Amino acid sequence: MSDANFKDAVDFIAKVIDGVGVAAIVAGLLIATASFALAQRDREARGQRSYRAYRQQVGRAILLGLEFLVAADIIRTVAVAPSFEGVGVLAIVVAVRTFLSFTLDVELDGRWPWQQARRPEQVGTPAS
Repeated sequence: MSDANFKDAVDFIAKVIDGVGVAAIVAGLLIATASFALAQRDREARGQRSYRAYRQQVGRAILLGLEFLVAADIIRTVAVAPSFEGVGVLAIVVAVRTFLSFTLDVELDGRWPWQQARRPEQVGTPAS
């Protein structure tokens, strides 16, 4: 396999993984929205509980999509164009996406990663 063919194959694989990441976000958003809309039909499920569940489902979809997008960036940068400039840009992109993932995770769990998980009877009370 020639160098050009290898780069083309790796670039194609990275594009497919990018597509999977975008599809994961879009599918997760559509599923979460449909689930939220159905929950709104049930009077008891309306309000904060269904909205919180909706936000958590959307957040999880975004986190999953971000993981795929980071993987594609790593593959593309390291295998296709391993230059100092490319690796530097990759480092910045990964740092931004990692920060987004971290903040989304904190938002979804309602606690810092180093804090103990809340027991079900503690949900809704402020974290200490």
